[in-house]
Parts: sequence; C-alpha cells; structure tokens
Amino acid sequence: MALTIAQNDMTTTVAALILAWAIQAGAASAQSLTTEAAVTTGVSTAEHISAGAVQLRGFGDLKRGIRFFTEAAWAARSDQESDVFGAAYPYSNRMQVIEAYGERLFRPGNAILAVRAGRYRTPFGISSGSDHAYTGFLRAPLIRYDGNFALSNNFLEHGADLVAGVPRLTVEASIGRPGDVGSAVRRPGLDTVVRIQSFVGPFIAGLSHIQTSPYLPQSFARGHSVFTGVDLRMMRDGVQLRGEWITGRPFDGPKTSGWYADAIVHRIAMGPVSAVARIEGLDYDTVPAFALHARRQTIGARVLLLDALSAQINLIHQTGERAQYGGNALDVGVTYSLRHDFHHD
Repeated sequence: MALTIAQNDMTTTVAALILAWAIQAGAASAQSLTTEAAVTTGVSTAEHISAGAVQLRGFGDLKRGIRFFTEAAWAARSDQESDVFGAAYPYSNRMQVIEAYGERLFRPGNAILAVRAGRYRTPFGISSGSDHAYTGFLRAPLIRYDGNFALSNNFLEHGADLVAGVPRLTVEASIGRPGDVGSAVRRPGLDTVVRIQSFVGPFIAGLSHIQTSPYLPQSFARGHSVFTGVDLRMMRDGVQLRGEWITGRPFDGPKTSGWYADAIVHRIAMGPVSAVARIEGLDYDTVPAFALHARRQTIGARVLLLDALSAQINLIHQTGERAQYGGNALDVGVTYSLRHDFHHD
C-alpha cells in the first residue's frame, strides 16, 4: 500500500505548499470545510472479478475567493488487467493522493479569473472526477482508460492552471509535469493543455489540446503524445446528454482516435433511479499486428437505496481486441458515503 518514494516526496511537497499558503491566506477568516468518505464494493461476471475501494475528500473555502480541495483513494480488485470499476481512480492496491490543490478566484468586472496550483486532474475535455465516478457508469470510456494508447482519467498534473473568461466563453491553460496514478504513468517532461469552452442555453461545448510525454518507454515510444478533443454536453428537464471525440498520436508514428456518447436520465417519476446508457469506440491505427479496434455499449442505472447508500448496475457488451473477458458482462457496485460540513464565522 506504500507509495513510491518519488511520488510520495512530490505529493508531500505539494501538500505542504498548499497548507502553508492556506494557513497564511485564510487562517484568520476560515469560512467552511466539508469532509466526505465513501466505501465501495463491487463484483463483475467478467472472470468473477471483485473489487473494493475507499475515498476520502476534504474541501472548502478559506475565505472569499480562496478554495482548497484534497482527495485520496485506495482501491483493489482481483484482476489488475481488467478495466472494471476504473472510472475515476486506479485499482492498484495502495493508498494514493489523487488531488491536492489550492484555487483563487477573481471577478474583475463581468469577467472571471481563476488560478489553481498543486496536484490536479489533467483539464482535457470532460475530466473532473465527479464527471466519471458515481454517475451510474462503473468503467471509464475506452478512450480514457490506462493502456489504450490515448488519454487516461488517471492522468494528473503537478503544476498551475489558469482560467479566464467572460459570460459564455472561457479559456483555460495548464502547465506542469506528470503526476499520474495507475498503470499508464507518463515519462517526466513538460505538459501543456489548452481548453476553450462556450456556454449557449443548455449546451456546453469545449475544444481541448494537449502536448505531453508518452507513458510507454522511450526505446519504443519516441516524440511527444499530442491529442485534440471536442466535447459537448446538454442538460434539460432531468436529461443529460454528453460525449467526447478525441484524436491524435500517443507517440511518433501511430494514431489513436475514439469517441463516446452518454445519456443520464433522472425524472421525478423515476424516484430513486437514474438510468444511464453509453455507446463508444476506440481505434489505434498502427502496423496490423498491433492495431486495436474496440466497440462497447453500456446500459444501466444508479439507485439510491438509502440516504447514504447507493448501487450502480451496468450491463456491458463489447467487441474487438479489448473484449478479452468475453463480449458480455454484468457489473454491480454498492457505495456507502458520509459527508460532514463545518462552518466558521
């Protein structure tokens, strides 16, 4: 369960810097603190895989315009080669810091300016943990899972992120070094991410671009990993539709492209049930012997059993080279979560 020395040193340094800044900036005027804990257990008919996970979070306002966020997770499953339950953090059987950052918000006139520093998820496309965990889906999209020659929901940055915008339009830029968790850990180097996002009525559209280091050894993967993506979200009357299309190269030579489209539905008449569905595809184009083409369809639901207890159920059908556990699977996960809010004058 121990972290590697290099990662632990870096994480400790980042956390210490954030804590020192927080104490100096907001000790005299702390406003709020929220703590959350979630315990999850799950099983899948894919090779009878079982899994368990614990997540801990703390976040809040130090004073007006200054926020912090920290998250740690431990997770393990009986088969490390599967992508079951890998929606937002890795199942590597060790406690890891996922995010730890401070954020300052400014509002000059009708504009907005936010500065984030520390350890945070790579801000490419639909990327936040809440976008992928506990939404009703138990697996990450194929285009966003470790080892699929594209991006990963386990990519993290040690760096700084700037968001500037006016009503209906924001521009975001991030610069840092890889701080990844999971099995796809990028080589050391400089990462740059640029994202443009626009809001029109119930629609949110984004365009993202990243240049980073490959996660494969340099003897095999030369050059940079470069990807561009388009994402779209729409929410109205209890229906959320969203999707991403991503294309680029994982390193010099081959090309990877992929997409997914989600539907998340919760109407009042559905009571404690939210229905989910996803279709997706992944294509890794290289020499025929190593090419990868996969398609997957998911239907399922998230059910609130009690105030703090929920279940997620997914029925999976997959074809292509990544269907190594058979074309069909039933995934079931149950989560018990607790939340506590502290408020200070």
